[in-house]
Amino acid sequence: MKNNKARFSVNSRLAHILSQEYTSSEKALKELVDNAWDADAERVTISLPEPMSDAPIVISDDGSGMTTAELNNHYLSIASDRRARSGERTARKQRLVKGRKGIGKFAGLMTASVMTLETCARGTRTSFTLRLQDLLNAHDLDMLDLELVTTVCDSSAHGTTITLSDLDQQLAFPSPQRIRQLLLQDYGRETDFGIVVDGKPLGVDDVVGTFKDNTFSVQNVGEVKLRFAIAEKKSVSRQPGIVIRVDGKVVGKPSFFGLDERDDFPPKLLKRLYGEIDADGLRDHVTAGWDSLIENSELLEKVREVVAPLVLQAFKEAHGKELQLAHARLKREIKERLAALPENRREYAESAIRKVLDKFYGEPPEKVEPFIHVLLEAIERSDYGSVVRHLAEARRRDVVALAEALDEFGLADMAYLVEQAGARREFLNNLEALAKDEKTIEAQMHRAVERNLWVFGPEYSVFSSNQTLQRQVEDMLGKKFTGSRSKKRPDLLLNENLSGECLLVEFKRPSHALNRGDYEQATHYRHDLTKHMGKRIKVLLVGGDRSPDYPTNNTEPDVVAHTFLDVIATARRQLDWQIRQQR
Repeated sequence: MKNNKARFSVNSRLAHILSQEYTSSEKALKELVDNAWDADAERVTISLPEPMSDAPIVISDDGSGMTTAELNNHYLSIASDRRARSGERTARKQRLVKGRKGIGKFAGLMTASVMTLETCARGTRTSFTLRLQDLLNAHDLDMLDLELVTTVCDSSAHGTTITLSDLDQQLAFPSPQRIRQLLLQDYGRETDFGIVVDGKPLGVDDVVGTFKDNTFSVQNVGEVKLRFAIAEKKSVSRQPGIVIRVDGKVVGKPSFFGLDERDDFPPKLLKRLYGEIDADGLRDHVTAGWDSLIENSELLEKVREVVAPLVLQAFKEAHGKELQLAHARLKREIKERLAALPENRREYAESAIRKVLDKFYGEPPEKVEPFIHVLLEAIERSDYGSVVRHLAEARRRDVVALAEALDEFGLADMAYLVEQAGARREFLNNLEALAKDEKTIEAQMHRAVERNLWVFGPEYSVFSSNQTLQRQVEDMLGKKFTGSRSKKRPDLLLNENLSGECLLVEFKRPSHALNRGDYEQATHYRHDLTKHMGKRIKVLLVGGDRSPDYPTNNTEPDVVAHTFLDVIATARRQLDWQIRQQR
């Protein structure tokens, strides 16, 4: 056995890195798992203690390990920041490096006072113990001595074990369930990186939500095992869906088994599906590169025919309850309007409302309710009601069939549009008078148009109006806003249309000539939102005429400037065309 002295190797970024914190002990431990991934480990075991016990946290991997020299030259260079080396890959398995903070190797000290590291590589076992108090007391970390203990080990031994002891009893101990959820996000689909937490391998049944385990026989395929879960909240994996394993190996990409092709299935729910199928009987239908199954395989189709309804039924059970809760949260006014409808129309209205809730699943109530109001207004209109009353004495199933057919052809919306055409023409007349008045201010035009978005066409709905960038991103999208412009307020942001495009509208008073500053303001808003939304955002500037300095060359795509009179004229043409089409 040989004892050596070692010291930390630091650089000028150390103070900045040490100031970074982990928001939970589970995220701190994940950093240590990331380090095992970077060491080309194939298996990581995590042992967590019972709350309030004296047992340590132990994280062990079978990665490449380190010799004494490697530990000195690389591991103890704690201020190395891998973010500056984006795209780096590991030596043996060519994995993309995940570790992001050089200080992350000591992340376990967030929850423990003592960390012991033991590592084996090429016949050498090296270990050291680091105490948090010594780290805190050191004025200069590069003067903090570490005692490295080196012994001989089997030349085939490799890997690293980290033991975290003297845990902080004032902090919540790491939760096995939460750390499994966290690790599933990044590592659940990895086939050569197994993780075991408290003796249990990471698996589908670790998802918090509805778990199903089915075994059945498929003709000419044999036994098929299906295990899947529907997460309670958001996505459980960066690769949602169900994978197929043949002879223990994943073949191809995750699939949603037709749910992603259904018009009546909320796309947001797809991210909650996570599962796997074992079907060794498909081995003769795997492509030569073992990267996918033959698409027109009859055996694969037989498996799909069995799996698809099972997954759909599980979603109906879990999703149906949430829809009922969403329905129950509708305002009293909507409930009263439903109650006032005749029974035959009420049944149709409730069915139509469920479809709207399906389409806008997960959206805030204030976004959904306007659609419900328009739908109820259409059903309440006499044009549509007269058709239903005409068949009031018909058989019940005929009335339901008619209502569904009318919904398919949009007759309810057509009747509503015809009846409202006069009112909309009158609105455009008043809006034009407002736009021609030099005393009209921006806020007046904003309020008028915000409640009549049909002037932009039928494809958009309100996402936000005069909300700060920070609130749009954090409250409405559930993401963390980054940047110095958090308090800026775009005038109007409209939800994505069928092409997946959003529309950002910036209003100026009708007497204001649109200039370069207005253009730059709107495009800056787009830049701020695009990096958080991940959607294509078109920009519409609305005001008076363009000033001479409004940019005309080298402009960004999808940025349009119109006068209010242009917008009004286009809306009139669209309205007239729609009315002609229905006569």
